[in-house]
Amino acid sequence: MLINSANEKQNDPMSDFFNRVPLGVRYMILSALGFAIMSACVKLASARGIPVLEIVAARALVSLVLSYLDVRRKGISLLGSRKDLLIARGSVGALALVCVYYALTALPLAEATVLQYLHPMFTAILALLFLKERLQISTALCIAFSFIGLLAIARPEFLFGISESEFSLFAIGIAILGAFGSAVAYVLVRKLNETEDTSVIIFYFPLIALPLSLILLGRDFVLPSGWDWGILLMVGVFTQIGQIGLTKSMQTETASKATSFSYLQVVFASALGWIIFSEVPQTGTWIGGGFILLGAMVNMLWRK
Repeated sequence: MLINSANEKQNDPMSDFFNRVPLGVRYMILSALGFAIMSACVKLASARGIPVLEIVAARALVSLVLSYLDVRRKGISLLGSRKDLLIARGSVGALALVCVYYALTALPLAEATVLQYLHPMFTAILALLFLKERLQISTALCIAFSFIGLLAIARPEFLFGISESEFSLFAIGIAILGAFGSAVAYVLVRKLNETEDTSVIIFYFPLIALPLSLILLGRDFVLPSGWDWGILLMVGVFTQIGQIGLTKSMQTETASKATSFSYLQVVFASALGWIIFSEVPQTGTWIGGGFILLGAMVNMLWRK
């Protein structure tokens, strides 16, 4: 009977499917979910009157403490060897984060996340130019399907002839700028993975983001109260989960292939926006989400 049970487990289609999913892809899915929850917490904090730069500072503070403890646990140097690239990654990532957080507070959660996740396309181009990574057919198909999904969700007026929602052009521009900055940071992470430990790479991000956000915040600080503290803590914790998943994924997959799976955050964010903020996704959101998942499946299951 035990033998039959073992055979059934081995022949379980779901188990077989999960085993076929590369480890790097699993890390990226975890990262996408972590960042989606983080985005929802950012929007909640903003709705309670916390300034964007203060949210960035809170996230950086939590991440700095957790990252410091992780580096010390491993007994390695905090500063790393490629300090120039580490500082560049932290600086670009911090500025991109400010842009992304602003978009999350100025736009609906699903739309802000969609614009943010233009970065896999930027990443693929930058990886091709600077890392000399070959763009695989599966990755190109994934990006194509995902881009179609993005268009279906965003429904730009110049393509569809209608505008179902009026969004600030400034907010959209800031969101796209944040996506490009994220792509630059991801390519730097890929390069740093050749010489640096994951924990050191993660540590430099809040190390730069915390003082930068505090300087920019100035006198606009608002003292949190009640649930504000818990929400800000969750921003930092789920950020750390997302960062670890992202960095681990980039260690086992090419930059363009790994980040293509981050499109799943769009699906997670749409669900959270619906549940928490009553932002009911439009038909285009469901269609676009289907294309995004299709692209992810093509990239994951492709065999030479």
